[in-house]
Amino acid sequence: MVVITQLDKMAIARIGEVDRSEHVTRAYVYQDGGLLLEEVDWRVPPWFVEGRGSHSVQGNIDDWAPLLERDGVMLGALDEGRLVGFAIYRPHLEEGMGQLAVLHVDCAHRGQGIGRALTEQIVHLSQAHGERRLYVSATPSAPTVEFYRSCGFDLAEEVHPALFALEPEDVHLIRELDRER
Repeated sequence: MVVITQLDKMAIARIGEVDRSEHVTRAYVYQDGGLLLEEVDWRVPPWFVEGRGSHSVQGNIDDWAPLLERDGVMLGALDEGRLVGFAIYRPHLEEGMGQLAVLHVDCAHRGQGIGRALTEQIVHLSQAHGERRLYVSATPSAPTVEFYRSCGFDLAEEVHPALFALEPEDVHLIRELDRER
């Protein structure tokens, strides 16, 4: 049975337990105020265990640990003690808006509601912090964007400039938190 729990900051060292790999065949491109679906052939490998580069375990720890040091929260999905999914919440991205900064579910555990459970817990955390909106910069793969849309996120009318500069290919979404789901 998978249990969702808040993890301490040191648990970020466990992210390598989650296999993020997937084969993406459809992706979205933002064009003329909307999303255009394209066929792609992306082979997303597991995180690299060596080095500190992009998409490496240590590189991600280096990028995400500062979020936790600045009042962020890490939630984990544990299956018999093994980390099979995690999310990182960043409060107060800007006035009235938090950020679902990171969400990953192990490839063998997708489709079981783990991502949705982590997302809903982040929504509750965001509401507890007094946020009215929750922002996510989503990988443009169709499964990812469609997942967030199914969780009540809509295309951001205005993108967050710093996040857009970091990830201009991503699909930037916002969920209004007063909306009933």
